Formats: sequence, structure tokens, C-alpha cells
Amino acid sequence: MVNIMEKNIYLDNAAATRLDERVLESMKKYFFEVYAVATSEFGYSLGIEAREALDEARGFIANYMGADYGEIVFTSGSTESSNMALKGVAMALKEKKGKHIIVSKIEDFPVLNSARSLEKQGFEVTYLDVDQYGLIDFGQLEKSIRKDTILVSIQHANQEIGTIQDIAKIANICKNKDVLFHTDATHTFTRVPIDVKKIPVDLVTLSAHTIHGPKETGALFIRKNTPLSKWMDGGFQEFNKRAGLENIPGAVGFAKAIELVTPEETKKIRQMRDHLIKRVLSEIPDTTLNGDREKRIPQNANITFHYVEGESITLHLDMRGFSVSTGSACFSKSLEASHVIIGIGGDHERAHGSVRFTFGRYNTIDDVDSIVNNIAEVVNELRKISPLGKNQ
Repeated sequence: MVNIMEKNIYLDNAAATRLDERVLESMKKYFFEVYAVATSEFGYSLGIEAREALDEARGFIANYMGADYGEIVFTSGSTESSNMALKGVAMALKEKKGKHIIVSKIEDFPVLNSARSLEKQGFEVTYLDVDQYGLIDFGQLEKSIRKDTILVSIQHANQEIGTIQDIAKIANICKNKDVLFHTDATHTFTRVPIDVKKIPVDLVTLSAHTIHGPKETGALFIRKNTPLSKWMDGGFQEFNKRAGLENIPGAVGFAKAIELVTPEETKKIRQMRDHLIKRVLSEIPDTTLNGDREKRIPQNANITFHYVEGESITLHLDMRGFSVSTGSACFSKSLEASHVIIGIGGDHERAHGSVRFTFGRYNTIDDVDSIVNNIAEVVNELRKISPLGKNQ
């Protein structure tokens, strides 16, 4: 008989993380006391204080990644940041240089669907292949760059399988070819180092929702002098690059969330990931780790349980008090096979049988042991009745 657990063990931290109470505390003042819009130094005092808080948060984030203060533009999250990067560059350079863009086949949907949207507007997109681990081929990238190529967008790490790309090498290839380079660092920022002083990347997507910060809060690093058209009309906020009222509580909370991430915490998260991978692969037969074993973000384990559907696993685990996902958060409402698993050479059976486990601040090693024990039971029971079973 299935035991419904009183405590839910949440292992879908790539989709969203629990807000840290310390982050909430840092934000409260800007909801209830300093709630004015950010004004110039010639405005009223409440607005000036709001402006100072926004400036301080921006400066902290810039300094954290080696950027200049004016190179950080706050947004509503990773989706807006990536849309801004691709569409902003496209509009700025379509008449001056060309209409060719390069992305990988396994990008997250903000990049992938922005590229598809631009195709409908007459842009040409090259979709790079990846190998069995999700890594691009540098030779194919170099051969794909043309005189009319205006932008390359390759994620820092994949949202589903966690594979980390060598963005330093990609950035240098693009720089040598005089092509702009954007990377989506939603799932690496603070967990995997990125220093824009050392890596010549032009645009970087950032988000607070994956590091125990507020949802609907993100940023786009835009290197100085990068051509980028303003793609949303309105006011002159964010250095006249992003119209709309500034989310000051969100910006303050984002900076606080970054401050709270420590190397010790990341090490603990990596140990949980490794423990889960080791136990599952050694104790549950017919399982495959998706993504690169070493070049992998510390919080991600994506495993295919063959001969059973991932949706069935997640539903049964949910009844036992565990929250995990199949595919990415953007994809979980679709019944289509994961484009990422298909992209790395998996078939539909492997794609539909994949489950993503992502760890965060509030998980423990006991959570790992508990879910592995339960998933072993669930998979065993489902395989007995599955039409996909090898004994069928």
C-alpha cells in the first residue's frame, strides 16, 4: 500500500526554487516602506531611496560576474532576457549586416521559439547538432558562421540534462569571426563560474527563480556597445533598453539571493546529485544517465528508466510525496517527446522514460535515499504492467 508522505520532498529546483526567507526579508522594505518608483536625484526622497536600492542591486550583480554597472538590465526573468537578446540583436543588425542566426537544437524554449519566430520574419536559422552528451561540435559551429551571421546563441548548460557547454571556446570562436554571442546562464549562474571580463560573451541571460530568489525577476548582461534594438515600447527605464516600471523588490531580492549562494552549498548539492546517480544506476536495472557525467551542473540528474513512461513515474512519486519532472518546466504540459533527449540521439521510448531530479538549498542526503528507495519500488511495479516492457 502506498504511503502518502506528510512532507513533500521537492526535487524540481530547475523549474523553480523555494524563496529563501532572508531574500523575502530583504524585499519587504520595498513593498511597504520604500514603495515609490525609482526617480532621479532631482525627485522626492522616497523615490531617490528606491533608486539607490535599484542601483545597489545592479552594482552587486554586475560586480559578481565581472561586468560594469551599466551592462546589467533588469527583466521579468529568463524568458524576457533571451527574447530581448535574440530579437533585439536581430532588429538592430538585419539591415546593417544580415539575417542569419545560429542556435543549438537543444536550447530552452525562450531561445528556440524566439529563433523560430524570427524565421517567420525572414531570418535564416542554423540549428547545430549536439553529440550523445549534448555538446556542440566546434567545427560545425565555425563552418556555420557566414558573412551575414549576426548572432550565435548557445546555452551555458542545458535545462533538462544539465550538460555544460564550453562557452569560453564558443565566445572566442565568435569573437574571431566578428559575430555576437549570447548564452542562457539560467541554470549555471552562481553554481558555475562565469566572468565576463575573461570570457568575451556579449549577452548573458540570468534569472533569480533558480537560486531561491523571487520569480518573475531576471536580468540580461549586455556588453557595452553591443547593438540591441529596444523591442518593447514605453518609458526610458533600464538605460532606455527595457521599458516598464522597475521591479525594485525583485532586484533587491535577486542580489540577496546571489549573495546567499556559497561554494559549500554547491558542494553539498553536487554530493546529493552524485549519490542519486550512483544509487539509481547501480540498484535499478535498465537505466541511462542523460547528459555528460562530468561536464554537468551540480544540481541536475536526468535519468531514463527504460520500459516505463516518465509521466507514470512522476505521478506515482507525487502520490508518495515527491516532486520531480519529465523534461523542462516549459515542456511538462506537452505530451511530445523531449526535444533534448531526441537531440542527443535518444528514441521516443528513452525520451518519454526520462525523469529530471534537480536539487536545491533545502534538500538533504536523506531526501535522496528516500526517493531512490521509492522510485525503485515504483519502477518495478510499473514495469510489470507496462506495454513497453521487454518481456511483453
